[in-house]
Amino acid sequence: MATKHEQILTYISELPVGAKISVRLIAKELLLSEGTAYRAIKEAENRGLVSTIERVGTIRIETKKKDNIEKLTYAEVVNIVDGQVLGGREGLHKTLNRFVIGAMKLDAMMRYVEAGNLLIVGNRYNGHKLALEAGAAVLITGGFDTSDEVIDLANQLQLPIISTSYDTFTVAAMINRAIYDQLIKKEIVLVDDIFIHIHETFYLSTSDTVDKWQELNEKTGHSRYPVIDHQLKVHGMVTAKDVVGVPKDTLIGKVMTPNPITVNERTSVASAAHVMVWEGIELLPVVDSEKRFMGIVSRQDVLKALQTAQRQPHVGETIDDIVTSRMDESKEEVDGFKCDVTPQMTNQLGTISHGVMTTLVTEAGRRMLRKHKKGNVVLENITIYFIKPVQIDSVITITPKILEIGRKHGKVDVEMYFENEIVAKALLMVQLID
Repeated sequence: MATKHEQILTYISELPVGAKISVRLIAKELLLSEGTAYRAIKEAENRGLVSTIERVGTIRIETKKKDNIEKLTYAEVVNIVDGQVLGGREGLHKTLNRFVIGAMKLDAMMRYVEAGNLLIVGNRYNGHKLALEAGAAVLITGGFDTSDEVIDLANQLQLPIISTSYDTFTVAAMINRAIYDQLIKKEIVLVDDIFIHIHETFYLSTSDTVDKWQELNEKTGHSRYPVIDHQLKVHGMVTAKDVVGVPKDTLIGKVMTPNPITVNERTSVASAAHVMVWEGIELLPVVDSEKRFMGIVSRQDVLKALQTAQRQPHVGETIDDIVTSRMDESKEEVDGFKCDVTPQMTNQLGTISHGVMTTLVTEAGRRMLRKHKKGNVVLENITIYFIKPVQIDSVITITPKILEIGRKHGKVDVEMYFENEIVAKALLMVQLID
């Protein structure tokens, strides 16, 4: 039987896109407490089922596919620009294809405005009307409003017309930044993208016996299984070493390893990989927000996903991408790297930031290890000494030296120089995964 939490999520998912919901409405409709309703609505927001907009409320939105995550809904635009919805609330769930800045004559401007666009414009009532008639939403900058005729048209066409106090340039930068952030998120592989769902995998119940483990072992060839109860809550993990020499009629609950480490579907694959390496785990149960079993993710799945992600072209650059892209192999130093200190890499004093220095020495150590051993490198520990400040526009040299390298572990000494003087020194301890 579905829990109250599941009932609410199912109810929300079946609502038509654009429907308005509230804690009180959900609680009254399903005869549940407002606290339960509130928690479920927050979970629905995390899953991308609804969006909450200040001064408007919470509305059901179209669930985004991962390949279209860079598209924003008009509801998200309202939150980004701290806007006020003047009309067309029924269309807030729709996604925008692109935004157009209306800084030219009307006839010229309308050549660029199409259905699904967002026109960013000032107090030009004719422009507002023409954009809506073309199927585009309107974002009015400078805190201006619009005419009653335009508001009526927006309501009729279900196309939002939004007002913000920011100027056009600031608004465009804010929306562009949000889209860029979405592109970075698009590249992050989550457990949700790779895990094996409950109906496609095998597991044991706390009431099963060791005989059941042996049956599954012969059927699947696997030796590790999650142990769950009748409510799908994960209670433990059982492996071959737990059942060796144990009578067949012994309950699994008595031999399993209790309280196993779990991940949820929103955990990044990189985080799951780190947990697996750090704890020496081959299999992780995947659970939902209520800690119910959803499936499993194996170390093999995680490594394959990480290798695939490394081969993908990057669209949105993170700070680490920007910093490490400046590193080039030094022609003067054997197994060394050179890097220009750009303005983005400095702090408010104009010297290279400690975070950037840490990224540079870490990346140098990784690259050196990859030259000697193929596979993934997981940083286990780093000790770094910041000896001298390095100012903007300097060229630094980074020289890593492998102290130890084994089948599973490595140790690297990294030194950073500016004009032949040492400015930082670090010791990296890593785990190596084939």
